Amino acid sequence: MTTTYIIAALVVLIFLSIVTVQQGTVAVTTIFGKYNRTLRPGLNFRIPLIEAIFKRISVQNRAVELNFQAVTIDQANVHFTSLLLFSVMDDLEETIKKVAFRFLSDRDLMATLSRTVEGSIRSYVASKKQQEILSLRREITEAVKSNIDHMLEDWGYHLIDLQINDITFDDEVMRSMSKIVAANNLKAAAENEGQALLITKTKAAEAEGNAIKIAAEAEREAAKMRGQAVALFREEVARGMSQAAKEMQNANLDTSVILFSMWTEALKNFTEHGKGNVIFLDGSVDGMQKTLKEMMALSSTDFMSQQGKK
Repeated sequence: MTTTYIIAALVVLIFLSIVTVQQGTVAVTTIFGKYNRTLRPGLNFRIPLIEAIFKRISVQNRAVELNFQAVTIDQANVHFTSLLLFSVMDDLEETIKKVAFRFLSDRDLMATLSRTVEGSIRSYVASKKQQEILSLRREITEAVKSNIDHMLEDWGYHLIDLQINDITFDDEVMRSMSKIVAANNLKAAAENEGQALLITKTKAAEAEGNAIKIAAEAEREAAKMRGQAVALFREEVARGMSQAAKEMQNANLDTSVILFSMWTEALKNFTEHGKGNVIFLDGSVDGMQKTLKEMMALSSTDFMSQQGKK
């Protein structure tokens, strides 16, 4: 019977001395309340009834979602939703001792961590205006990281990442911001429309100016050509008349016959090509003699100019 009790006691002692540590965790043991050693994942043995498991610590990554509110320098309420990712720095003995004994429980750790992050963001936001916050997401994250990274290291933890997932304002502020954005969009649209209209009118004015310039050049060239044609016509008429007059003089004929012929030819052209237009001509003998004298004077002038050119 005594042997049975002894065997049973040994079995109980062996059972109490066996400690299993899960992968991704370590176990901290104490003897009479004082740190003794760190047990690694797998099967471990401890001193029964003397060595106690004080805490099991996860060395895996841990995530916590934080929701809080901050106030800008212009008294606008900003609501933040952030995600904090951290883990134990390493599994060295000194680091494990910090993690095990710095806080009474994980609840105290999370409360301190969330309040620290919240305080860092609030102090940063308090120095900024409402309209600046949305564009400073990265700056806010970097500022908070720099503030809490050293503190976490002192606790035995390492900050892996901090993400600010959402930044919102009160409903009234959101409505006013929407109005401001809409007004700015309308202003930008009006400015773009004005610029487009200005460009269109400028191009149209340039095109009209170029068209007028081209038309003026064409008209000037046409007038020049018409003048040259009239000059050539008169020159040919004068040359023909002087030649005819010379031949008639050689034949002892009166040169006024040429002028009479031109007068009758003009009357014929007026009647054939008048197209119903009313043309007043002095058909009397005196009127014809006056017209012939004027034509003879003109013929004499053209003849003298031709002789001068020769």
